[in-house]
Amino acid sequence: MIKKTDSELVRAYVNGKESALEVLLHRHKVRVYNYINRKVNNPELTEDLFQDVFIKVILTLKEGKYNEEGKFLPWVLRISHNLIIDHFRTFKKTKIINESCGQNEDYNIFDFVKISESSIEDLMIREQTNIDLKKLIDFLPYDQREVLELRFYKGLSFKEIAEETHVGINTALGRMRYAIINLRKLIENKGAFI
Repeated sequence: MIKKTDSELVRAYVNGKESALEVLLHRHKVRVYNYINRKVNNPELTEDLFQDVFIKVILTLKEGKYNEEGKFLPWVLRISHNLIIDHFRTFKKTKIINESCGQNEDYNIFDFVKISESSIEDLMIREQTNIDLKKLIDFLPYDQREVLELRFYKGLSFKEIAEETHVGINTALGRMRYAIINLRKLIENKGAFI
């Protein structure tokens, strides 16, 4: 049996063959997981970031935005790297603000928090998009909707979601994957923009 290249598997997945993504995931999961784990040195955070990476990969592939032919693994590792950086930036800002707020010294909050460059119009559009998204989420099957809400609205890790819903972690991941796939279809069918 001839082993398919990453590029062939990406094309197959984009064209609707869901099993192609499983082959890609199986092929690269150890390298991606180990890369993240070396950077964060925290098993729970590694697991969360690992899942976030593949959610971003799925969404990008489904949106047709992947264009780095033959460079799938470096692309996934770059996504991993960016999500790690985003995590630590958010963590650092939160820590700085919390530490500063607890001290009795003068400080300027604008030294620590970047002023949002979003206009009122941008904020209104984002708020309306969130309202529309919540309406679309209601169309998902209960088990998919539950996992999605626990992950994105309550911020639970996949391990916590599995415990909360009394299923295995792979089942929780599968439900999230199908929730995203189905949500994408709903967005396309309903004409919503995200």
